[in-house]
Amino acid sequence: MNFKPPEARSATKTVRPSGSIVTAEKAFSFISKGWREVRSSADADLQLLKNRANSFKNLADKELENFLNSASRTSFSVPTITASATLNPPPPAEIDFVKKLQPKLSEFRRAYSSPDFKFYSRPQIKINLSAIKNAIVAEVGEDEDEEDERETLRKWRGVRFKEKEREEAQFGEFWEPIRTFKSRLRELEHKSSTEILEGIKNSEFVEKFKSSLKSICKDPHESKEVPPLDVPELLACLVRQSSPFLDQLGIGRGISDKIVESLCSKRKNPLMLRSLSDGESSIVESDNIADELDLRVASVLQSTGHHYDGGFWSDIGKNDVSELSDKKRHVAIVTTASLPWMTGTAVNPLFRAAYLAKSAKQNVTLLVPWLCQSDQELVYPNNITFSSPEEQESYIRSWLEERIGFKADFKISFYPGKFSKARRSIMPAGDTSCFISSKDADIAILEEPEHLNWYHHGKRWTDKFNHVVGIVHTNYLEYIKRERNGALQAFFVKHINNWVVRAYCHKVLRLSAATQDLPKSIICNVHGVNPKFIKIGEKVAAEKERGEQTFSKGAYFLGKMVWAKGYKELIDLLAKQKKDLDGFNLDVYGNGEDAHDVQSTAKRLNLNVNFLKGRDHADDSLQGYKIFINPSVSDVLCTATAEALAMGKFVVCSDHPSNDFFRAFPNCLTYKTPEDFVAKVKEAMANEPLPLTPEQRYSLSWEAATQRFMEYAELDKVLNNPGRSSRSNNSLTKSSSMPNLNEVVDGGLAFAHYCLTGNEFLRLCTGATPGTREYDNQQCKDLHLLPPQVENPIYGW
Repeated sequence: MNFKPPEARSATKTVRPSGSIVTAEKAFSFISKGWREVRSSADADLQLLKNRANSFKNLADKELENFLNSASRTSFSVPTITASATLNPPPPAEIDFVKKLQPKLSEFRRAYSSPDFKFYSRPQIKINLSAIKNAIVAEVGEDEDEEDERETLRKWRGVRFKEKEREEAQFGEFWEPIRTFKSRLRELEHKSSTEILEGIKNSEFVEKFKSSLKSICKDPHESKEVPPLDVPELLACLVRQSSPFLDQLGIGRGISDKIVESLCSKRKNPLMLRSLSDGESSIVESDNIADELDLRVASVLQSTGHHYDGGFWSDIGKNDVSELSDKKRHVAIVTTASLPWMTGTAVNPLFRAAYLAKSAKQNVTLLVPWLCQSDQELVYPNNITFSSPEEQESYIRSWLEERIGFKADFKISFYPGKFSKARRSIMPAGDTSCFISSKDADIAILEEPEHLNWYHHGKRWTDKFNHVVGIVHTNYLEYIKRERNGALQAFFVKHINNWVVRAYCHKVLRLSAATQDLPKSIICNVHGVNPKFIKIGEKVAAEKERGEQTFSKGAYFLGKMVWAKGYKELIDLLAKQKKDLDGFNLDVYGNGEDAHDVQSTAKRLNLNVNFLKGRDHADDSLQGYKIFINPSVSDVLCTATAEALAMGKFVVCSDHPSNDFFRAFPNCLTYKTPEDFVAKVKEAMANEPLPLTPEQRYSLSWEAATQRFMEYAELDKVLNNPGRSSRSNNSLTKSSSMPNLNEVVDGGLAFAHYCLTGNEFLRLCTGATPGTREYDNQQCKDLHLLPPQVENPIYGW
């Protein structure tokens, strides 16, 4: 074959310098080498195609064998149409189809299985390389005319046309059995009726055949996978979930959060976007690394089909909101003290119950301790005692209504308690949670959660209630450090407080930074001032506007007379600065266990202090004082300080975290040193306090305190949520996709605490009041309760 392809002509025209035969030979050598490379590559590709065709032939053999075997074994049921067909049912069309098809399939198998059968063979393209060489050389010497070029092109096209016919003939011979198979299928389709086709479609045989085809040909879109967790993410999960243990070892939550952030920051965005679908990607808008890590782990677990329905410690007995007694949300406020004991945990929870019930959006129950007659004589002032809970409830309601000016619609219930002389506190007796009925167990507010649960032996609060909020009132560590071996005791109490708060609360509110840093806690002042004090402040402001004298007395201090309530700091300051405070007199109002010691110490140091009996801060005899002195550093948030500010007085207090909330008021004067204390006292004596603005008065009110409480405790979200918990309703929910190690740890701590507090010997060794594991017979009589042996029988005695 002698022709000149267009490619060769174009190549020669680029090397047209006269007399360049050597250059033409180099070009031919280059073309020859390239052609050999193309041919070897084509041979390799054709061999690969042949191998794949052989593997497909083997697979087809197996599928046809399974097809025929299943057809011969399967019994078909095609619905009959006429009565005669019922008597003599015709053979199923599907079996006839297989019988007709079987000979053709046998021929097809013999055809492509015989040694003579060959797949499409590679066409032999014969190229006369010598002719190409001669043509190139001749092209260098002389130019051919256009007619010769067209003739050569026609010859080259003729060769290609013949080769194409040969290829089509080979392919036609190869696909002849397939064409026969397809034609038989068309005949069956035309001959079959609609009923037979429906029967074939619904038959078990066809379903098996379709499933086998699906197993061979999988949809590539089904292979979308969420990338697995890498090593940094696994380490971040381990560090975050181990934060309770690391905290016990002295590694704070801030350090753990920084470790988690450093491990996740590099792979944060790309992995989250790949892990979540388009509909779920909108929920990952927070900058919280911990939440994004939880969602990342949840997406990986969800992609595996895993679903978490609860752990070992989970409880399925919680009330659904829709199952509550009267379809209203219920709030139970549990506190550790009650009137007439004028302490913060008796007064503040009472006001909180009244203002929560004022909105009428939820039912409120206040649960307070009931003391036997002997304990009442030790606790309540002025020899006030009650013979029945109803009598004490009447006293509480009358005291409250006199101060708030409206009738609060909430329920007051009692639980048995015992007074501990050593701790000077009321300790619950028995299971306090059982005094809230299960049908009303919805939201619990634990005033002093650590105190309530030190020796709690009963139902776990978070298991019985849907949402549990703890409010920390007291800085117990500060009190304990003042006792003998206080540092060692404070160490154990700190970890016990962490333990019980983690086990029994969902959320914890700390009134100030003076309290212990507890798990799940945030700082917020959720206490207000008795409206009576705000009215006194308004009266004082009106008198100042009229030019009248409002304050006729100097300075005073009010508080329970125990050393830890600021009396030690007060006497130390007055003793050290006695010369600088010459002529300064201080009136002190209070009663308490340390009254004799405090008074004798002040007398021995010859201090200008006048001790008077304790009285209500709103008493008329206290309204004429201009300066309230409060050097206490053991308070968390001193109620008396807030009341003095509300009445428009100066307050001189220590520069301490417990007073952070009061710094915004211009009448609050804080000091850091004893010298600074003297300067602040003289400044207050020489000036008049400024009247409060309406905004300042509102911030001290219980309306503002209740609003802050609803916000920071997330109670508004819980009350407005129709579901039984406050979790979000995102399509990807962490709790339903993966277990939370923190929840498992909390449940384990609660179970261990239950086991330990069930042993009376261990309770007494840790300082529990004897007989507080169960309430006694006198408390059963007073509260009309069944004896503990009847409530919780022990079988097998």
